[in-house]
Amino acid sequence: MSKLLWKSLLISPAVLGVTLVASTVGVRAADSANLPIADTQTAIPEVQLGGVADITVSEEIAVNPEQLSPASLEVKPEAQPTLAQMVPATPNDAEILNQINDYSSEGGNSSGQVTSVGQLRDVSPGDWAYEALRSLVERYGCIAGYPDGTYRGNRALTRYEFAAGLNACLNQIERLIGTGGFDETELETLRRLIQEFEAELATLGARVDNLEGRVAFLEDNQFSTTTKLRGEVIFALTDEFNSDFDNNTVFQDRVRLALNTSFTGQDLLVTRLAAGNADLLNTGAGFEATQTFNIGNTGGNDVIVDWLAYYFNFGSSKVYVAGAGGIHSDYAPTLNPFFEDFDGGNGALSAFASESPIYRIGGGAGAAISLGAGPIERVLGPSTLTLGYLAGSDAADPSEKNGLFDGDYAALAQLNFNLGDRIGIGATYVHGYHTNDSNIFDLGGGSPGVVGTSFANRPGLAVGTDTPVVTNSYGIQAAFRLSEKISISGYGAYTDAILVDDGDGEIWTYGAGVAFSDLGKEGNILGIFGGAQPYLGHADTAAADFRRDDDDVPYHVEAFYKYQLTDNISLTPGVIWLLNPNQNDDNDDAVIGTLRTTFTF
Repeated sequence: MSKLLWKSLLISPAVLGVTLVASTVGVRAADSANLPIADTQTAIPEVQLGGVADITVSEEIAVNPEQLSPASLEVKPEAQPTLAQMVPATPNDAEILNQINDYSSEGGNSSGQVTSVGQLRDVSPGDWAYEALRSLVERYGCIAGYPDGTYRGNRALTRYEFAAGLNACLNQIERLIGTGGFDETELETLRRLIQEFEAELATLGARVDNLEGRVAFLEDNQFSTTTKLRGEVIFALTDEFNSDFDNNTVFQDRVRLALNTSFTGQDLLVTRLAAGNADLLNTGAGFEATQTFNIGNTGGNDVIVDWLAYYFNFGSSKVYVAGAGGIHSDYAPTLNPFFEDFDGGNGALSAFASESPIYRIGGGAGAAISLGAGPIERVLGPSTLTLGYLAGSDAADPSEKNGLFDGDYAALAQLNFNLGDRIGIGATYVHGYHTNDSNIFDLGGGSPGVVGTSFANRPGLAVGTDTPVVTNSYGIQAAFRLSEKISISGYGAYTDAILVDDGDGEIWTYGAGVAFSDLGKEGNILGIFGGAQPYLGHADTAAADFRRDDDDVPYHVEAFYKYQLTDNISLTPGVIWLLNPNQNDDNDDAVIGTLRTTFTF
């Protein structure tokens, strides 16, 4: 029955039938002046730290996909004014408070008091109310503008907004009366206005008292003045239904809770807890079937601290320090928009389609810095140079062949630049060392790989040797915003693998995809991706020689459709087709069907 279920999913028009519909959001080519801090492992709304602008931590700190991590610092849109509404002559308190609540939301973006009407850039001497406005600003000092320096004099005004403005003016006038700065005519006008708006002014006073009480309560009972909790929960129904491998339909989960802490407003400390039970489907001996929710599997939903990192500014540069669980996409732009959400639950289904495998080489504890590439900017425009070093899972082990510099490690250098405002390009180099019992594409976990064939992860297996491997990897990534809602991205990477004291080998990988955003509804994404998972092209030793057959390239084809059910819940059905699994055309193709549900909070 499960096979029939997944075959129905494979041909379902809901998954694949909308493939060529052209809507329009797309790739914003990585702007070095504002590159996200990659969640870099966060799954909740993604952060990549790339640019050289100061970090501003907002209230809503997103967690980055590959792990729940720092999300791009969210800039809240300016509140849009609403039309004035008719209010009953004698409203009750609940109605008045509702109106004031609305006004409070609208007025949340107002700036401080202006001292001259000339500070309001949309007010000119030709405006019919110019003199009255100038008097209120310069004589009474009770008018404020918006943060962008405008007054917006043509927008509608509610009685509650007027009451709030009047209250501010009354406070100023009370001061002037005490100093003898008012005549009798002005006082009479004020008495009339006070009488007309008596109910609204009384309600404002009550509202202020209520807010003060609520603030005091929150201060006494809050969890922390510096920390926000962000979470992601994934439920996944998945199965492989074409090959002879022994797989059953499974229901799996993964949970990530990130405590995002800012001490100065310009920094971010991420402490992430994780639990999961998502074991990998069997498609052979390789790791091509890894889906994003398989990353971070803790076994039987055991809870662990799987990521600990700190971001801060150093002059005009961005600094990243990982105490545990760091990966390269935490700090380096990956240029794969819509597919990449840093191994969270809102991008591609597979680890391969999420980002170039070059970012999967190494991980753990270490540090990185992102610099503005000044001389290059004069030629190519906004550019960023990123340097990073991550030791393996044994970075905390002081014994021999472990620690920061004597065990597994990977050092990255990447140059990111833009060509115009539609194309972003990244050139990446990674140098790594891998002990004889670790995989190359393993995120530094010293555990099973997350992409590629078994030979690509441990090339010595192809020639019958078990020796440490030194890798030099070269990659290029590009993203092109075809239109406002269509993004095209791709990557390619080559790895020169040196079998220490034994021989060498070559590893290749490449892929490209197209994403249609807001397809059918805002927040939806249709993604189609294809390429070749990391595979061993050849390996040579004094005793043996391996050459890949032309028919053994492990191709990967994937299609998914993320449907944004609510702001916090998304459903993603999709299909992954693996040809020549584990770079062996004798193996049956594997077809994986998945329905992923993601909750973020």
